Amino acid sequence: MRRREFIAFVGGLNLAWQSAARAERMRQIGLLMGYAETDADTQANLAALREALQKLNWAEGHNIRINIRWPIPADLRSMQRSAKELVELQPDLLLSEITPTTAALLQQTRTIPIVFVRVSDPVGSGFVASFPEPGGNVTGFTSIEPTMPTKWLQLLKEIAPRVARVAVLFNPETAPYAAEFFLKPIKTAASSLTVEAITAPVRDTSDMESVIAKQADTPNGSILALPDSFMDVHRVEVASLAARYHVAAVYPFHQFCEAGGLLSYGNDQIDNYRRAAAYVDRILRGAKPTELPVQAPVKFKLVINQRTANALGLTVPPSLLARADQVIE
Repeated sequence: MRRREFIAFVGGLNLAWQSAARAERMRQIGLLMGYAETDADTQANLAALREALQKLNWAEGHNIRINIRWPIPADLRSMQRSAKELVELQPDLLLSEITPTTAALLQQTRTIPIVFVRVSDPVGSGFVASFPEPGGNVTGFTSIEPTMPTKWLQLLKEIAPRVARVAVLFNPETAPYAAEFFLKPIKTAASSLTVEAITAPVRDTSDMESVIAKQADTPNGSILALPDSFMDVHRVEVASLAARYHVAAVYPFHQFCEAGGLLSYGNDQIDNYRRAAAYVDRILRGAKPTELPVQAPVKFKLVINQRTANALGLTVPPSLLARADQVIE
């Protein structure tokens, strides 16, 4: 090939590439977060999502744009305002972090595809018809599998064998699913473990202190914090109150133990964000939410705070320590 012909050939390829790049429409994703932008775990989750999207050939600034809204954590009105803002942008897809953000988005749209990343009870919350056939415009990933409530109580009894009464903490505004979804299996498990389980709805930190103080006055009282954005946002307060009142407690996520909580067992949240990227990819390439079944968690994490156990006068069984994914010394 002559030099002049070669230059013309290369020039033609360059023009074709530019034309194809212009023809590829920038896809828009709206992401409604449930926790603070300054939260380290939240930023780690976002980094995992972005990395997983890149592996699927979706790069920000190249073929996708992610518009993020950060409402006030556990503030339902703030979430509703942010959801409205995102829907008005008319994105190709909406990503929702938790139960309250999903509810807020569904109040605004029943047509734009929505993928939730970690919802406890999508059926009971009215988001989907069933796991295998979600129906409507939403699907995603849960943070709970059915045996977890039983597991929480078993672990609590294992680390604190004398526990005879457990108060189940949740905010009915941010976790409206809790009473139906969690309490029945918890009470069933409690009966088999000779533990009395009581419902303890809380709406602010003064409510939390009242419940925990009462458990401290009850022989062998303890607490169980349910998966709930309110409880998660206030994890430092609930862990501090449990320590102050010398009450054993079990939590759903590792962040509580890092804040001083005794023991946690729950799904590996960062894994949900990686898995959510696959659903984003499939929907952007033409799949519908109705074609994508809701998926349960597959990775779990057991964390024990040895310092807190020592402060409570508890001896952690070696068999429990051996099973732990993380021990905070």
